[in-house]
Order: sequence, then structure tokens, then C-alpha cells
Amino acid sequence: MWRNTESGWGLVSILLHWSLAIAIVGLFALGWWMTGLGYYDSWYNLAPWWHRSTGMLVLFATLLRLAWRFVQPTPAARGHRLERLAAHLGHIALYALMLVVLVSGYLISTADGKGIEVFDAFVVPALVSDLPNQATLAGEVHWYSALALILLAVGHALAAFKHHLVDRHDVLTRIIKPAHCRRP
Repeated sequence: MWRNTESGWGLVSILLHWSLAIAIVGLFALGWWMTGLGYYDSWYNLAPWWHRSTGMLVLFATLLRLAWRFVQPTPAARGHRLERLAAHLGHIALYALMLVVLVSGYLISTADGKGIEVFDAFVVPALVSDLPNQATLAGEVHWYSALALILLAVGHALAAFKHHLVDRHDVLTRIIKPAHCRRP
């Protein structure tokens, strides 16, 4: 139920997948929206606070997801050899971009040497700060890697629908229902 099997994803993997997918799309939308806020807008300070706090939780959840993936079996990939290779490389790219986006966001927020207050519950310390142009360079990396991540995520979703609707593989149902809940 909780763990992955050779035939399907477990509940932990499914919950991490969908909660991170929703959070990343939400963070992208919030980030894009807040860049257009004016100084006197009531959300000018609140939107970045939400963005930073949620981003730190997503970073921790992403690290948890990667650790879980390393200790759990990965269900067998579907499709022919080239599709399986593309899926494998696509997943590596998704994880790499997630980490680049999240770490660059951290570097933007800690460039002044202050830690990040996460929903006023705890502070993530500034481990790296005062690098030359840290906020500017990290901001560029953050923006372009976030765009690339969203585009790759759209491709990932389209591939899942293609496998489900055209190829009639169970790729999509495996990430929706835990292995023990599906019919054989």
C-alpha cells in the first residue's frame, strides 16, 4: 500500500508526485503574478512571503521524494526502447530542474544574509550569501529554469495522456491509484 512494487507506485510516491505537481504549478503561477505587483499593492510583500515559504516546503518535499525514490523499486516502464529512454531522461530532467529552481530561489532570498522564515514557524538559515550579483544571477536562473520546468512538465503530462489514450498503457492509472487498488 505505502511502498512501490515492480508493477505500480505506492501511496507515498503518488501523494508526493501530485502534491509536488500542484505546488510547483501554483508556485509558478504565483511567481509570475507577483512580478507584476506594484509597490503599493496589498500583496506586494505577502505574495513573496507565500512564495518563499511554500518554495522551502517544496524543496524539503522534493528531497524527501528523491530519497524515497532511491530506496523504493521503480515500476517497469512501458513502451518501446526509445520511449523508455525518453521517459527516463525526462524524469532526470524534471528532478534536476526542480532542484535548480528551488535552490536558485533559496539563493535569491538569502542573498542579503538573512534566513527564510517559513510561514513564521521556523527559519531556514542563509548558508550562502554575499556572492557577487547573487540575487540577480540566481533570479535569472530561477526564472528560466522555472519556465523550462513548466514546459517539461506539460510535455510529461501530454506523454502520459498519449500513453493512456493512444497506446492504452496503464502509465496514467499507475500514478493515480496505488498498485493494490487497481484491477489486474
